[in-house]
Amino acid sequence: MATKLIKIESTPDMVEQVYASLLDAISDGTLQPGARIMQEDIAEQLAVSRQPVLQALRMLRKDGFVLDAPGRGVLVAPLDVTILVQIYQVRSTLDALAARLAAQSRYVMDARLITQGRMAARGTDIKAMMTADAAFHNAIYVASGNPLIAQTAKTHWHHIRRAMGAVLQLSTMRESIWDEHEAIAKAIARGDAAKAETLIRQHGEDAGQNLSHLLAHLLNQTLFKTT
Repeated sequence: MATKLIKIESTPDMVEQVYASLLDAISDGTLQPGARIMQEDIAEQLAVSRQPVLQALRMLRKDGFVLDAPGRGVLVAPLDVTILVQIYQVRSTLDALAARLAAQSRYVMDARLITQGRMAARGTDIKAMMTADAAFHNAIYVASGNPLIAQTAKTHWHHIRRAMGAVLQLSTMRESIWDEHEAIAKAIARGDAAKAETLIRQHGEDAGQNLSHLLAHLLNQTLFKTT
């Protein structure tokens, strides 16, 4: 008797692609907090069936990026300033450890990471800015030699991306961030672990404070809300 298998409606890759596409739109501000997302509209825009869209929306709901909406569809969730600042506190601690470990081996960062980051900062592509920032920090995580740092940081990365997207849309300090990145990279390369740790911790703490102030400004414009 032939074995009967259940037909697969959509591949995991397709679901992940839809998830990534929607998350990019949420992070770069294309889909603003409170925006209604309709399954059929997304399926049409992405030229996919409704099944992977449904699964992707379930993942986004589970991860806290969308909420159930009255009636049909879901809503893009508001940014929670308190939680995001706490996430940045954790990230700055992880970054400090990673920078110290990387400095102990005098890791020399690929100069193209800084160059590409500065180029992105001068442009208007928010996604490119976030990608460049992630590449810089990930390079330090890898150089630390401790894979648990990257694994732990990855847990919060999507929420950080969303916060960065909101801030970068208004920030006038995009290029100065790369001045800080370059100073961190130089301290790591010369093996100054204490300096590298101090610089990157301050970098993270400043980012958290700037985030809090800018999102509070947006809150006053009724675009976002805290819990």
